Amino acid sequence: MKYDICQGPVSLTTDDAVSEWNSMVHAFLAHGTATPTHLGAVLKSHPDFAMGHAARGLFSMMMGRKELVTVAQEAAAAAHRAAGNSAISPRERAWIDALDHWLSGSLSGAVTEMEKILSQNPADTLSAKVSHAIRFILGDAHGMRRSIERVLEAHDEDHPLRGFALGCHAFALEETGDYENAEKAGRHGLVLVPQDSWGLHAVTHVYDMTARSGDGIRMIEDHTSAWDHCNNFRYHVWWHKALLHMDRGELDVALGLYDAQIRADKTDDYRDISNATSLLTRLELEGVDVGPRWDELADLAQNRTEDGCVVFADLHYMLALTGADRPDAIAEMTDRFARDAACDGEMQSRYADPGVAALQGLNAFAEARYDTAFANLAAARPAMQTIGGSHAQRDVFERLTIDAGLRAGRYDATETILLDRLDRRAGNADRYTTSRMETISRARRIPAQ
Repeated sequence: MKYDICQGPVSLTTDDAVSEWNSMVHAFLAHGTATPTHLGAVLKSHPDFAMGHAARGLFSMMMGRKELVTVAQEAAAAAHRAAGNSAISPRERAWIDALDHWLSGSLSGAVTEMEKILSQNPADTLSAKVSHAIRFILGDAHGMRRSIERVLEAHDEDHPLRGFALGCHAFALEETGDYENAEKAGRHGLVLVPQDSWGLHAVTHVYDMTARSGDGIRMIEDHTSAWDHCNNFRYHVWWHKALLHMDRGELDVALGLYDAQIRADKTDDYRDISNATSLLTRLELEGVDVGPRWDELADLAQNRTEDGCVVFADLHYMLALTGADRPDAIAEMTDRFARDAACDGEMQSRYADPGVAALQGLNAFAEARYDTAFANLAAARPAMQTIGGSHAQRDVFERLTIDAGLRAGRYDATETILLDRLDRRAGNADRYTTSRMETISRARRIPAQ
């Protein structure tokens, strides 16, 4: 039995295969384009490598696409066949079990398997990152923080992947409101591993949440080595840059980044769609005419009405469908949300709450039924954390809730939400908060008719 860069056992028989696997680990942690290339090379040389097949399955499930569930099922079958043909370690068995749990609808079960591995080998950065990623999909920010903090001591200065662990810690700190330490951890991680796009992105989140847009823009521009090697995650970094420019009132720059970078490739990955739809929505709320840009997104989104993999993804597909006014697809998505909400399961429970109410709120907002939109979006709000994503990503729904309340004349209730949003940002008022507070102040000075 050989050991990989994470000090974990792998049933690979050659040093070349272990080296290829280590390259895959590094690429995966860095969100690099080479991840599938390295994994494919490992499986080609060692077709009975059970953990490799499990990795392929887990990585497919992370994509949140219905057709890739079939790929993950095939990978699980291959992993079980491989495990039956050779002796495997408990670590490799846990990876197979994690995939089985996810395929059966238990994402938390998959997390439990990763945590079992980490209890035995806290230096296993790969398993720590997978636990981190699944918790991110579940919206479990405090779980992300607990998990990575349990293994930080094992990622000492001699650990070759310490920088990536610090990047995960930085993001977990930011999502739980510890902005000062998040910035420190992220910057330290980038010194150790300049290719850590997740760590860079964590620090950028800090600047978004603390209204330091200039610092965020400089951070991105000064650390291109952290993200220009990335897969489609680089579009997300461009998205962050666009948000920071918006906070400075540079709406034309944000729209230019949309065309030149964020949608330079017309992909239908749900993360790319979420970048695009949320940015267009923000721009429209600021009075920008985005032209026909919704149509391209809606053409892709209407093919996803039956996906049902991730609530976060589906709500962003709905933004595209309402933005381009596709009534048939909107009806299909609405019906499917209702069906999923009636079923048992971890993701299905999220369709029930907050999914159905949030979806109804988005529909009502698009139809200018602002009081209904506010009622539904405000009802969904307490559970929106559970749809996954980050504070910055979910903020588009927060803004729609606030703007619906303002347009409906619900000033007191809207002010309460604005103040809660401000509190989560440690009292740092961004341009959006300031402008909406001014709207409320102006409205309250108008005499009753």
